[in-house]
Amino acid sequence: MKIKTLGSNALPVSEVGLGCWQLGADWGTDFNREGAEAILQSALDAGVRFFDTADVYGNGKSEQFIGDFLASAKTPVTVATKYGRNDGIYPDGYSWDGIRRAVDASRERLQVESIDLLQLHCIPFEVLKVNDVWTWLHRLQEDGSIKGFGASVETIEEGLFCLEQEGLQSLQVIFNVMRQKPLEELLPMAHNRGVGIIVRLPLNSGLLSGKMSVNTAFAKTDHRNYNRDGAAFNVGETFGGLPFETGVSLVDQMKLEVLPKGYTLPQLALRWLLDQSAVTTIIPGASRPEQAKANAAVAEMQALSKEARKQLGGFYADHISMKIRGPY
Repeated sequence: MKIKTLGSNALPVSEVGLGCWQLGADWGTDFNREGAEAILQSALDAGVRFFDTADVYGNGKSEQFIGDFLASAKTPVTVATKYGRNDGIYPDGYSWDGIRRAVDASRERLQVESIDLLQLHCIPFEVLKVNDVWTWLHRLQEDGSIKGFGASVETIEEGLFCLEQEGLQSLQVIFNVMRQKPLEELLPMAHNRGVGIIVRLPLNSGLLSGKMSVNTAFAKTDHRNYNRDGAAFNVGETFGGLPFETGVSLVDQMKLEVLPKGYTLPQLALRWLLDQSAVTTIIPGASRPEQAKANAAVAEMQALSKEARKQLGGFYADHISMKIRGPY
């Protein structure tokens, strides 16, 4: 597993990380401590050295699992968390006292003196544009509560604005073979400015597992059920903004037209991301230890051929780009 440095503070991260949204039971499957530890240990054994979580995942449950696990693990892991989506804060309850309390609570759950990376969690663009929030992040860094800060964003416009902010270490973006727009401007600018890129939803909410059909059912509490059309938050967070049935059909077409011999669809999707020079790390989730291991193994695969990358770009332009909904 290749270890890269994330942004100007040079935090070490594995090129394949682990997204821990699911450990908060927000994907419809609850986890006990043993189940969460099995996934985290499998990722660690496979070379993963970067976990991404948020205070809102299971109302702190995901952070607590990670904190308990790493308290006894002997291998150092970089952990990123997020702030800004909890009740009473989102969408207009942001304050210095609020972020201070939230960070202290995250530090307690993660059992650390200083958080490796604190990310603004898809907060409203109007809030991003108020200088106070960036001042608060600098204050937290100066007093040692956090080592660095970044932002998780929904749109290209938000990302470009964040890149103008002094001290920004990373951007977290939705980016995958079915949502390629960041390639045009955002990723090249981040690369030129030394800002790390963290890719979320690399398998497009599981569509790129290649195992879904139009009859696939999701639990009531799974966002792939209740946010399928953007009823709860940005539709881009669920299937990348594609209507579910459309996404399933496109995946079936991809298998026939652009899947190279010897690859599974998830391997193709993850390897394509790792081949992007601006990408620092990708954070696929895992609901089972075997998934964490399989995702990490893609780091050992050879880079895709120039022809395979060209085919994926063409397929996106010709069949997918015009079908994406929501702010992008």
